[in-house]
Amino acid sequence: MAGHADGGAVVRAHADSCRSFDTGDVIGREAREALERATLRPGATLSQGAGDRAREEEPDPERTCFERDRDRIVHSASFRRLAGKTQVVVYPTDHQRTRLTHALEVSQVATSIARGVGANVVLTEAMALGHDCGHGPGGHASEDAFDPYLPEGYDHGPWGADVALADLNLCSQTLDGIRNHSWSRPAPATIEGEIVSWADRIAYCAHDLEDAVHAGIVAAGQLPTVVTDVCGDDRRNQIRTFVRAVVRTAVEQGEIAMGPDEAAALAGLRSFNYERIYTRPESVAQARAVVDVLRALVEHYAHHPGKLPSAPDAPADSPEVVRAAVTWIGGMTDRYAFDTAVRELQWDPGRLPKAIRELS
Repeated sequence: MAGHADGGAVVRAHADSCRSFDTGDVIGREAREALERATLRPGATLSQGAGDRAREEEPDPERTCFERDRDRIVHSASFRRLAGKTQVVVYPTDHQRTRLTHALEVSQVATSIARGVGANVVLTEAMALGHDCGHGPGGHASEDAFDPYLPEGYDHGPWGADVALADLNLCSQTLDGIRNHSWSRPAPATIEGEIVSWADRIAYCAHDLEDAVHAGIVAAGQLPTVVTDVCGDDRRNQIRTFVRAVVRTAVEQGEIAMGPDEAAALAGLRSFNYERIYTRPESVAQARAVVDVLRALVEHYAHHPGKLPSAPDAPADSPEVVRAAVTWIGGMTDRYAFDTAVRELQWDPGRLPKAIRELS
């Protein structure tokens, strides 16, 4: 339990450890920043000179500012809760994606692109891992549920950067990529943020299709030829094609983009998913059930602010209390939100999303 020592200056994990390497200086922050300057493509975001945070901090002796951001996101409660939040199907089976596995897959796609184009891989990874931390329970339906309660509306990108992850004091560059990863938002300020925007769309289009095929919702053979002629009908070939298209276009044209043929294939895949997966009757019914229960929870806690874990000093149903209610409920996992509705509101389990009812 205490490891293995032979009377020398060190303790080893294994009794037969025999690997060794040259001694030398610790490769700390300054050495890593120097490596970035020497190896990243001009236009990539360097750690040195970045690190501007809402609350000033001393630089870490070991990690770059973006490595600290990545680590803070991975260890955050908002990131862990993604394991219990919907990607497409509420309360998925063991092999279907959750919002957490989606974030990990976006990170893989994004870092593959970043390495190929010579961008800052760690900044890209931090943005990708944190990009969906603003999602509420029940997937994108939570945005529809919370929209009426906030003057600015509920958008998971800005909400993640400005609310869910605010306590982490992340760098402005990381927050910008999280805030603006959706294509409907303004363009991110860094090429790494642009990479995450593409990676998110590549990942969810390919992976949501794969989940739907495994669930028997659609068949891969039903994809239109605008998709299959360019990138095939399986997740591996689709992701490979789209990643290589972004990398090739970036190094040839000098911007994070995709050629017309591959872009048309990605758009065709997304259109197919919307028509056959996201807006099919079962998905619409699931979204409606999510909206109903989340709005009922917001109104309940707004009317009874004493039940909130940290209620503002404001009257019931005031804008401040309503925002606190949205913040509290938006951080819940699917299961916790639905269990809370049944417990606090005596919500009829028959009005919960079908997947939850079947497990009750």
